[in-house]
Amino acid sequence: MVELFERYPALDGAKQSIEAAKDALIAAYKNGGKLLLCGNGGSCADCDHIVGELMKGFLSKRPLSAEQKQAMKKNAEYISDEWLDQLQGGVPAISLPSATALNAAFCNDVNPELMYAQQLMGLGNAKDVLLCISTSGNSKNVYAAAVVGKALGLTVIGLTGEGGGKLKTVADICICVPETETYKIQELHLPVYHYLCAAVEAAFFGCDE
Repeated sequence: MVELFERYPALDGAKQSIEAAKDALIAAYKNGGKLLLCGNGGSCADCDHIVGELMKGFLSKRPLSAEQKQAMKKNAEYISDEWLDQLQGGVPAISLPSATALNAAFCNDVNPELMYAQQLMGLGNAKDVLLCISTSGNSKNVYAAAVVGKALGLTVIGLTGEGGGKLKTVADICICVPETETYKIQELHLPVYHYLCAAVEAAFFGCDE
């Protein structure tokens, strides 16, 4: 945590919300939950980036334990030892923008504003965390997802720019980085979510943050 603010002192004002988001993510994973993410444009790409850091090794290789290997061998004795040595531990994270066909169908048939919210009806439960990324905090489909997520009992985390927009009024935790221009906001979003991913990895796979 200290290193993040040494490297990015501009984030000092968001320290409390970043810490709260870390604690919420770790608590959700310990409780058997998962992370769902949504955003548009660059924030959509950030969703995929975060999933990539959580579903495989980030700072750690996350090798399978001897117990995991033994359990998998018991279920499928023909599984290759080489595969078991190459597979890595992961925590469940789903980027909602990646469901291209579903999103296109719902946008065409029903309401584009609810494209991410609709996925929560099938994927979301009260153990989960929903991370809503919007530089303005006012993206209509992201805000709708936050509202529906709250209605379903999910913990909603917002990642926005200065002010937080409408998302701040709904989110349980809102990380508002101190910039107002889109690209500058995105430049500060990256170290924030890298820190969160590193913290989760440290909690579950023993790698230092």
